[in-house]
Amino acid sequence: MTDPNPYQAPIASLAARVGAFGVHILTALGAGLALMALLEGVREHWGPMFAWLGAALLVDAVDGPIARRLDVVRRLPDWSGETLDLVVDFVTYVFVPAYAITASGLLLPVAAPVLGVAIVVTGALYFADRRMKADDNHFRGFPTLWNAAAFYLFLLKPEPVTSCVAILLLLVLTFVPFHVVHPVRVTRLRSLNLVLMAVWGGLALLTIVRDFRVPAAVTIGLCAIALYILCSDIVVRLAKRVNA
Repeated sequence: MTDPNPYQAPIASLAARVGAFGVHILTALGAGLALMALLEGVREHWGPMFAWLGAALLVDAVDGPIARRLDVVRRLPDWSGETLDLVVDFVTYVFVPAYAITASGLLLPVAAPVLGVAIVVTGALYFADRRMKADDNHFRGFPTLWNAAAFYLFLLKPEPVTSCVAILLLLVLTFVPFHVVHPVRVTRLRSLNLVLMAVWGGLALLTIVRDFRVPAAVTIGLCAIALYILCSDIVVRLAKRVNA
């Protein structure tokens, strides 16, 4: 007698299966949004490009909770939402932003294509790493948020040498085993994290609408939230060691 497959669901109603498949379509829509972003990027319409990437980010934020609520894994055991999510995330978080960073003119011309290739190669490797998330849902290493990295390059517009050094540092940090908070999935300070993400979303939208010409206070707020996301876990761990 064979053991039952834990992912094999009883036959679900047609409506339930259609609803579950609709979640997969929603996830796949992110790839279409990535294409729209790329088309805008090729035209050097950077504001609209980031708007499309922002729409893809919203899709990525809501499809997971909807999938869990509709029990998509058990209702559609032959379809892998996890694989689909990784494919879409790669193009929205890595590939399209890598193009924007390479073509932006914000890097040294000789270094831009090399760093662009490095971004997509290391991003692909990171997505294949089964250790990319810790047991407490923190990301392990810089979580290939190249859409955010590109956004901050366009916001801050540092000197090309500085931009190249920053990109190189993030490439190295991709494989350094420090933890970066997942604003939604990490339970510690989740309420604060969600509030900060909402504030960040509002400031980022304002920045895109104004084509990155925003007051210093907006820039400072965006940078402060980014530093919190990247460094908060390090600070908490250091504080625990000091108090131990």
